[in-house]
Order: sequence, then structure tokens, then C-alpha cells
Amino acid sequence: MLIAADKFKGSLTAVRVAEHLTAGLRAAAPGVRVAAVPVADGGDGTVDAAVAAGFERRTARVTGPLGAPVDASYALRGTSAVVEMAEASGLRHLPAGTFAPLTATTYGTGELLRAALDAGARDIVLGVGGSATTDGGAGMLTALGARLRDARGRPVGPGGGALRDLATADLSGLDARLAATAVTLASDVDNPLTGPQGAAAVYGPQKGASAADVAALEAALTRYAQVLEDAVGPRAAAHVHAPGAGAAGGVGYGALVGLGADFRPGIEVLLDVLGFAAELASADLVITGEGSLDAQTLRGKAPAGVAAAARERGVPVVAVCGRLALDADALREAGLSRAYALTALEPDPARCMAEAGPLLERLAARVAADFLT
Repeated sequence: MLIAADKFKGSLTAVRVAEHLTAGLRAAAPGVRVAAVPVADGGDGTVDAAVAAGFERRTARVTGPLGAPVDASYALRGTSAVVEMAEASGLRHLPAGTFAPLTATTYGTGELLRAALDAGARDIVLGVGGSATTDGGAGMLTALGARLRDARGRPVGPGGGALRDLATADLSGLDARLAATAVTLASDVDNPLTGPQGAAAVYGPQKGASAADVAALEAALTRYAQVLEDAVGPRAAAHVHAPGAGAAGGVGYGALVGLGADFRPGIEVLLDVLGFAAELASADLVITGEGSLDAQTLRGKAPAGVAAAARERGVPVVAVCGRLALDADALREAGLSRAYALTALEPDPARCMAEAGPLLERLAARVAADFLT
């Protein structure tokens, strides 16, 4: 039995999900062999998943999304690093109920990347998701040496809103080590930078942006792309509509243009990094899952990626979740043989979240009964 589940957001990390499922399986079927590869799709929990797979956790003091210092982790193994944007610039660093859609900065993400470079990383996975920012990665690039200035030659302020005043961009000062570093942009979304499916329109409201803020951010990001085109040429314009450019408030765009990053679906990247294929080779059944199994799952979330990889090897996959919002046809289309929800055991959502661990152990016993006995 191979457990490859994501976190249950608000309840359990991916590592804890694996621990509870393992305990439930072994209690129900003592002779079963269980392996676990906790997974993530580039957002919250990506560094934890890499550490569980054998990477070393490193910590750096960086600038948080509101400008105050925060401690952020990245994962390192040899010359390979996994950098999780949310560690430096995530919503988790905002006080409860506080948002800063126009001023939150990705400067700390750039500092975290620089820390990885200082540690010798030359192959970096940049996992994006869970961000508090919509600045197009401008703060990240500035931290790495870019110069973004207004018409009077002054550095533009932090956040996406300030990009409305951007007049010139000079990327020649970017950290020279980036030229010899392979950067992979790992994201579970493929939105463009601007437009009705862009960073501001789709994700701005989730970060506290009003309708007026969304319009201001859209105009500012459009200006940002125009200035970068003046600075580096047509490739900046081409990347505006590239898959992943709008990820994490447009940090994807900054990574594509400024860091020369290659975009890949986050779960595909992380499965490679975490050594999923080697574990899959000896698996008879895969158990994946996440907190809510719904339509968003089918758009490149971790369970869908795990199911796709297992289907290529002919290994059946079942899912566990807190809440199930997919019918049997959708599950089959996603490559999932069956799904088990905590709400089938405990209908109260609050209790489901509070008691997720013990409930998962009970679900694991059901999986064992259905597939092992």
C-alpha cells in the first residue's frame, strides 16, 4: 500500500495524513506493507513534503509580505533545492482578517531564492501557491538585483499597486548565479498574467481585493508587462499569456521572464522530486487524497496528478478526503477507483476537522476491509 496524499488544509499536514492512514491500515491488517510519500502541488506544505523525502530543512530570515521579518524554510539536497513561496510571502504571514492586496510584496521570496543560491543550489523548484501577493514577482526580482524605477528614477514601492508608477526596468543586475541555475516553476494553476482569467481578476478577491482594487491591479500588471517588454524584448510580452504566468499573484510571470524558469504542473514536479515512481513500482494500491475532493481537484491538484501517474503503471488508486463533491463518473474519469470521506463517518464539518486524525484511521480500516481482506 502506497500512501501519497496531500495535506487536509486546516487539519493535518501531508505527513500527519500519512501517519494516521498508516496506523489505521496496520491496525486493520497487521501484515500489510505500507510506504508513504507525502505529496504537495507547489503550495503550502511543499517544503514539508521534500523534507519527508530526505531533503534537509534550511531556514532563512526574510522579508514577509507586509515588510516585517519572518523565518522561512526551504529544502536542500546536494545542489537541488525546493523553495516554497508561501514560506516567505504567504497568506499565513498575515494577521487574521488582515489583507494587503495592493501592497503585499514578494521581496522575501527573492531573498529565500538567494539563500538557496548561497547554499549551493543550482537546480531549484519554485513552488508557488498560497500567496498574499499580486505584484507580478516584482518584489522577488528586486531582491535578486533588478532595478524597477518610476519616472523620477526612484524605486517603486512594494506591492502590485505601486507598479502603476513603473517607468523603467533594468534586469542586468540580477544575481549572476541565476544564469547557471535551472529554475522550475511548479504550480497547480495555469492562468495568464492579465485578462479575465488573470492573476488580479481570478485570485485578487481571495486576497482581499475589492472590485476597485482588482481594476487597479490589472492596470498595474499590464503596465509592468509593458515596461518589462521595453527592457528585455518580445519574450516579456509572450510570457504574459503563458501558462502559469498568473500563478501566485503573477510571481509566475516574474519567474518566467526574470529567472528563465520553465513551467510545469506542480504535482508532476513534486512527484519527480519526491521519488514517487520508485515507490510506485512495488505498489499494489495507492491511497491519495486531500481535504476537499471537488472540481478543483481535477484541475491539476495533487490527487489528480497521483492518479494519473499510477494509471500509467496500471496501479489502482483510491482517495480519502474530508469532503467529497465528485460523483462516481468524475472519480472514474480522474482515475480514482473509489473515494472515502470523513463526512461519511462524522457529518459535522467542525468535528471532522477537529478529529481528522482518528477519523482517517477509521477510513483506512475501511480501505483495508475493501481491498485487503
